[in-house]
Amino acid sequence: MMIATLLKQTRGIKRSSVLAPLFSVLEVVMEVLIPLVMSGIIDKGIEAGNIRNIYIYGALMLFLAMLSLFFGAMAGKHAAIASTGFACNLRDAMYENIQTFSFSNIDKFSTSGLVTRMTTDVTNVQNAYQMILRMCVRAPFMLVCALFMCFFINIRLSLIYVCAMAFLAVVLGTIIKKTMPLFDMVFKKYDELNESVQENVSAIRVVKAYVREDYEKEKFTSAVNNLYDLFVKAELILVKNGPVMLIAVYGCILAISWFGGGMIVHGSLTTGELTCMFSYVMNIMMSLMMLSMIFVMLTISSAGGKRIAEVLNEKADIVNGASPVMTVADGSIDFENVSFSYKKGTGDYALADIDLHIDSGETIGIIGGTGSSKSTLVSLISRLYDVDAGAVKVGGVNVKDYDLETLRNNVSVVLQKNVLFKGTILDNLRWGKEDATLEECKNACMLACADEFINKMPDGYNTVIEQGGTNVSGGQRQRLCIARALLKSPAILILDDSTSAVDTATDAKIREAFRSSIPDVTKIIIAQRISSVEDADRIIVLEDGRINGIGTHEELIESNEIYRDVYDSQIKGSGDFDGKGDD
Repeated sequence: MMIATLLKQTRGIKRSSVLAPLFSVLEVVMEVLIPLVMSGIIDKGIEAGNIRNIYIYGALMLFLAMLSLFFGAMAGKHAAIASTGFACNLRDAMYENIQTFSFSNIDKFSTSGLVTRMTTDVTNVQNAYQMILRMCVRAPFMLVCALFMCFFINIRLSLIYVCAMAFLAVVLGTIIKKTMPLFDMVFKKYDELNESVQENVSAIRVVKAYVREDYEKEKFTSAVNNLYDLFVKAELILVKNGPVMLIAVYGCILAISWFGGGMIVHGSLTTGELTCMFSYVMNIMMSLMMLSMIFVMLTISSAGGKRIAEVLNEKADIVNGASPVMTVADGSIDFENVSFSYKKGTGDYALADIDLHIDSGETIGIIGGTGSSKSTLVSLISRLYDVDAGAVKVGGVNVKDYDLETLRNNVSVVLQKNVLFKGTILDNLRWGKEDATLEECKNACMLACADEFINKMPDGYNTVIEQGGTNVSGGQRQRLCIARALLKSPAILILDDSTSAVDTATDAKIREAFRSSIPDVTKIIIAQRISSVEDADRIIVLEDGRINGIGTHEELIESNEIYRDVYDSQIKGSGDFDGKGDD
């Protein structure tokens, strides 16, 4: 299964993948013939005292050596082309498949795990593929040819090789059996190491603010040491491969010298043939050495190959239907007895029995404590997850019946975590609309109150945003993300706690701009501050994944105890939904 999955990514490199082993075979043929020609120099030239034969056989040996060199160079060239192309195809295929994943697919893999798969794992598989194209062809073919020549020269002496091969097969098999589980564990430790680095770098400001550098160093050192210990344990087993090979090589040389010398004395073997046998000893033993290296590399890369195949075989669980709907009629939203769980089939629902109708153009506020599934609720609208029970409808149509691109182009979401990409402000804004004009970008920024700070920047809309938006404040990032979402001209706009870093005056300006400029767009505002949602048409109070109350600000003050407690606590200065307030 794993091999079949990986081999699908050999497109564009099949020619080199065939030529590399073909040239390797030709290289081996030349190398096998050279000792035979050398035997002729000794027996028919030197011992016979025939200088002409020495020249003839010498010239033939030189010709074979040159051919061997040429074929070896061509094999190396095509193996390099094929292996690098294979690695490129694997990375491209994984990245392309990851882009199709829904949130539930992505939840199966950690970010650090995906990074390891696309870097370390692919590199190991690339090296293994190159070795397969060259050594996996060269070594067995050399072994077979050299053994054939040995049996052709002297069957009795050749049995020495058979015994050595049986000995090596048992030892190498034992080594591989013990190291395979260790390398499986090694790559899991790589994930932990990458996760530690990623977490530390992305949160470096928090680390320094809390003076936790020493703790982070200790955590990283621990991860490195764990990886080191596993590698050392595996390598200590693998290094036994070397001494075992030397025992086999020198054992064969001693045995052939002993028995071959006796045969020369008795006239059943010539000096040239014995010299030829010594050459084939090295060929056979080197082939076995190559095979042991192949087994080691395949042992290491097979663990990575399985992890790559997992990503390639992962199928997106949210896809278009047979005849998807390509237009969204309006921004109305219906939740019909919706229940949802992150762990399917467990009955542990993040949302349960959600029954709700939102009119097109209506402004809805959502408020609730941490873990009340506010973000989960709005994720179902753009079908980032699929419901377990019930149905979510947009414009009167079940979201499962829409073309995914059509649906998500009509539902703009400004997430809790505001992400900006390296590039100019204009580049970031045009994520919302690729061909947006400067005027359209300025208008969106005006609605999001982002023009206030953009115009003060020396380069204005051409100001370069650093990776992650580190050169702008949290509130500025939020406003740029809101402007980016507005450029999509959506039917539904979702703000998931996306004005939390904006001061209350600017927050009020943004909401006023929405009311006057995009009245037909359905607006869903998730917030911790009551002030951010109090002028909404309706406010939904969520508690433990269920609707606890729904109504206007005034109605909820009168009828909903949770909402009233939050309002009172914030009026007294506690500041957010989870605040206790004063007694």
